[in-house]
Amino acid sequence: MEQTETVGDLELSLGYVLKQVHASLRTAMDEALRPLDLTVPQYACLELLGQHPGLSNSELARRAFVTRQSMNLVLRRLQERGLLTRPDHSPHGRALPTKLTQDGQTTLREASIAVRSAEKQLFSPLSQEQQRRLREDLATCVASSSTDY
Repeated sequence: MEQTETVGDLELSLGYVLKQVHASLRTAMDEALRPLDLTVPQYACLELLGQHPGLSNSELARRAFVTRQSMNLVLRRLQERGLLTRPDHSPHGRALPTKLTQDGQTTLREASIAVRSAEKQLFSPLSQEQQRRLREDLATCVASSSTDY
């Protein structure tokens, strides 16, 4: 027999609580990044490039969970600020490998510290062990998902 269970009480829905945590973290990140004149997608781009120099627009967009068009605007704004460089022409194919400038690395460090502080504050009610377990449990869910991140 087909099961037709509904979501039911939202306060008991894991998905709803995850969305609330996401919204809380996003708000905290927005506040932490505002003094650095960065948006969350701009920060994500800097962090990704800091850890993986040379990523293409498409790869950055996929890993930052934005469209390629949105990432192109993010990259353009960061390049205008002198935080990253992209060649005018691709050395291979169509992808333009992007790298942080010295100012980009400095801004990334400041932003990363601010974001980590916001994250630590949000998860401070949980012990280190609870945080580790939550991270592992959520990573298990992502790994079993059909979506490739």
